[in-house]
Amino acid sequence: METIDAQDVKVQGEDDSPIHGDLLEVVLARVPLVDLACASRVSKSWEFAILSSLSHISKIKPWLVIHTQCKRSLKKKTTFAYDPRSNMWIEISQPQSTATRFIPVVQSSCSSLLYELSPNRLSFSVDPLHLTWHYIPPPRAWRVDPIVARVGSHIIVAGGASGFYEDPLSVEMYDMETSHWSTCQPMPDILKHSAASTWLCVASNQESMYVMEKASGVLYSFSPETQSWGGPYDLRPDPGVFFSAVGFAGDDFILAGVVGHSENVETLKIWKIMPESMEFDEIGKIPTDSNPEEIIFCEFADDGGWKWGSVKNVVLNDERRIGERMVMSCGKVGIGDVQIAMKARNLKLLL
Repeated sequence: METIDAQDVKVQGEDDSPIHGDLLEVVLARVPLVDLACASRVSKSWEFAILSSLSHISKIKPWLVIHTQCKRSLKKKTTFAYDPRSNMWIEISQPQSTATRFIPVVQSSCSSLLYELSPNRLSFSVDPLHLTWHYIPPPRAWRVDPIVARVGSHIIVAGGASGFYEDPLSVEMYDMETSHWSTCQPMPDILKHSAASTWLCVASNQESMYVMEKASGVLYSFSPETQSWGGPYDLRPDPGVFFSAVGFAGDDFILAGVVGHSENVETLKIWKIMPESMEFDEIGKIPTDSNPEEIIFCEFADDGGWKWGSVKNVVLNDERRIGERMVMSCGKVGIGDVQIAMKARNLKLLL
């Protein structure tokens, strides 16, 4: 499929245009977002029609973004983005790192945050396609496998410190408004032997960070405002769950649990959690006929409904990328984000 170039599009005057108004919006609802990004520059009337179509007819859905990093050469990174509205994969070329000594490993957190931690700096990106990176001084304690989250204007780094020289439960918080690191209340003692991202799952919103032990389902919350922890909360609605994870889908706090055991997985269930009371309602479980070679996702509608879907994993099915590191993120990609990527000339459509 060929991307539209706005400079090559010629349109009749608004009064003479054979397609306009509601009909134009219906037509635009069938056009992929990457092409709408170009079409929106044709005229003010087209831009209005596109925005109206995206708001009322064919709304933008969160994109799934897969980031790969070559293990043999950590400088080589590639991003693949899936637009469920258009059912299209897009490859986004990332600039290679200019570092010559220490090249950090890219990590993902809270579905929308990418970060890289080195002895010299902490790098992170929060835009949906991760085209822009921010660089700040590293935390005071050297950490090997910490959990990292963004809460409002704060970047929180917890756990993962070397037990020989640093408190493995230490917590530091960076204020992006004052450019200052501060030491906070340590993580709860019960997490002393699991205070690393290998064993913990993290989710965050604008007010709090939530940390769950994947094996036990024990959850704690952290408030940057009070710099203190709350909990524990037992989030194990099904006794058969042996692995849990939490995250946010918009404003909804979601719990996912794998039922069975490591050698015989039965199913995966998801629940909606009320953060105020930590009560939960079961949403559903993964379809039994799911293809393990595909990416399975659950789509939440504005009216409270939900449905399962799947998409071919272009990274898994690419033999050239076997053995590469892979992390995922998710976020709402708008026309402005696509235009920025197109301006940098690093977009490639995948059929």
